[in-house]
Amino acid sequence: MRDIPFSLARRGLLATAAAPLLARAAGYPDKPVRIIVPYVPGGGADILARYMAQMLTGALGQPVIVDNRAGAGGLIGVDVGLASPADGSVLTLISSSYTVNPSLYKLKFDPVRDITPIGQMSAGPLLVVVNPASPIRTIADLVAAAKARPGEISYASSGQGSALHLAAAQFARRAGVQMNHIPYKGGGAALTDVMSGQVDVYFAATASALPHVEGGRLRALAVTTTERIASLPQVPTIAQCGYPGYDVTLWYGLIGPKGLPAPIVQRINSEVGKILLLPATAEKFKADGAMPAGGTPAAFGQRIATEIAAWHETVTALKIKVE
Repeated sequence: MRDIPFSLARRGLLATAAAPLLARAAGYPDKPVRIIVPYVPGGGADILARYMAQMLTGALGQPVIVDNRAGAGGLIGVDVGLASPADGSVLTLISSSYTVNPSLYKLKFDPVRDITPIGQMSAGPLLVVVNPASPIRTIADLVAAAKARPGEISYASSGQGSALHLAAAQFARRAGVQMNHIPYKGGGAALTDVMSGQVDVYFAATASALPHVEGGRLRALAVTTTERIASLPQVPTIAQCGYPGYDVTLWYGLIGPKGLPAPIVQRINSEVGKILLLPATAEKFKADGAMPAGGTPAAFGQRIATEIAAWHETVTALKIKVE
């Protein structure tokens, strides 16, 4: 009997091993899908996840359920998602904070190699907000107050080491002021205390803060990106307030466990892409101060890797540590 060349034999073994995954992908999804949201309900991540879950339920033909697993800067939820079977039944929503965490925590996984990027969904600014009764009406007022009372002006964040925390800390460093950081276990509680005047300022997810600005319960001082947003055209950027080059973008996207089959990745990416092109989605995101993103899984993976390196430099320069 003639020997089978090693390369052909290896290809046959790989094909045999991949067959169950490909068969599963062909009928995907054949059961409900969970989206792990590693943050508490009510924040920007949760709002986006619930909208996308509703839209994907119709697109995929199976219920898509949001599962909030908050804690440890988002790592608890990410750990749950990445430990799930690589069959597309569990996806994980991540935000910009995901790329900050490797500089602050000892991770149980490699944040680039141990995931399967699926796609970026949105991008937008943070909104710098204060209580409407506050004497702080502009970024210049904020800086003046912080200089007059070093360490007394307080700023909220959705958690120690979150992108919202670093955005404010980065601004304070640029402005040459000291402010008192008050970390919360999620954006909802932070918003509540800013609206009640217990905390002076908050670099908030626009999706959660914008309705309160429009309702008069918060005052917006600035946005953190280099361009203003259509829903608040009168609100300047921080760069326009005298800090050129300041630019922090809050984004959200989907990842899966390592080894998620390419056909499943492409199916989810394609359906999300279609949803992002809908006029209704554009209006929804505009109302939340964000823009649909989209793009390939590879491009999203590259963004994750690039931002991990960039945030490492920032965390090191600011000497930020988790408590």
